[in-house]
Amino acid sequence: MKRVVVGLSGGVDSSVAAYLLQQQGYEVIGLFMKNWHDDSVTISNDCPWLEDSNDALLVAEKLGIPFQTVDLSEEYKEKIVDYMFNEYEKGRTPNPDVLCNREIKFDVFMKIALSLGADYVATGHYCKKSELEVNGETVYQLLAGADNNKDQSYFLCQLSQEQLSKSLFPIGELTKPEVREIAAEMELVTAEKKDSQGLCFIGKVRLPEFLQQKLQTKEGLIIQIDKNNAVYNSVINEGLSAENTLALASNKILYTPDMGKVVGKHQGAHYFTIGQRKGLNVGGTTDPLFIIATDVTTNTIYTGLSSQHPGLFRKGLFIDKAEVHWIRTDMALANGEQMEVMARIRYRQPLQKAILHQFENGMYVSFDEPQSAITEGQFVVWHIGDELVGSGVIS
Repeated sequence: MKRVVVGLSGGVDSSVAAYLLQQQGYEVIGLFMKNWHDDSVTISNDCPWLEDSNDALLVAEKLGIPFQTVDLSEEYKEKIVDYMFNEYEKGRTPNPDVLCNREIKFDVFMKIALSLGADYVATGHYCKKSELEVNGETVYQLLAGADNNKDQSYFLCQLSQEQLSKSLFPIGELTKPEVREIAAEMELVTAEKKDSQGLCFIGKVRLPEFLQQKLQTKEGLIIQIDKNNAVYNSVINEGLSAENTLALASNKILYTPDMGKVVGKHQGAHYFTIGQRKGLNVGGTTDPLFIIATDVTTNTIYTGLSSQHPGLFRKGLFIDKAEVHWIRTDMALANGEQMEVMARIRYRQPLQKAILHQFENGMYVSFDEPQSAITEGQFVVWHIGDELVGSGVIS
């Protein structure tokens, strides 16, 4: 019997994952990760991890599997929370869920599981894994989950071949309603439980309040840029190299306060992100204001009227060489090569037609259609068919 450690989170997905593995004849062990107990930073008044660990314990008892809790809060603080504060301070918007999978669940947690003699680690992610042979070597594929509405392959976009080889995703073939149905039939306590919101394995976090505890508030100006500003006039780029043309389409516009008018004040540019419209507290505009740029150096926020403002759109983005990650290392591009893919710049965004261009210092992703709110620090992922083959941090 192969031994599998399931990351039991106290939610319905991991509960059903554990049950299905048991049905398939695996020896299953349930492990709950406790990722937070820093009292200097309050995350929310209720204590979701206590409730979650109790639910995880009840599920393990119901299934008759061994259960224990591991405390990973030190690693979580160092690898996820400190990283988040650093990124926000630089004016970037990190994705803690992607990082949590790469650094915690499929690294620190996986090492603990393997030390318990596990052959695999399983999670309740809606995605699938497959394998094929390339030049006599086994290569693992990360595939989209069967439930289009819940596909979570995006959050696993930074996994390696080594991590995938030891992973199982038992609910990848199911839809969310089917998962709930199985949980109800088994009378699992989590059957009706709402999906968790907020930071992975920490629970309900109100991000601005969370950030304010580490990043000091500092008053700055909100500037509105007119959609007809000369900065949006298209530049003729004849005679530029392919790389320079791509750079031009990918570079963000550098705004200065004299390009627009002051419409309000904010409490810190690092609390805001591109494409955001809530929380500006500026009234009296004909359309909603959207953030088109933030400058943490001068502590200024630049905004534009409506979701169609030209300042929101770009046709390309750049990924620094060190931040390009191929799950399918056998498909990695060499300098000067390109590849047609379907890409997305955020979870749940419909896939977009794009071309990857690999150069010496990194990779450009150029899109067929201009993309709204390309945000530094977020992950872009690329697919071929159902398979997620690689990803990178938008720089």
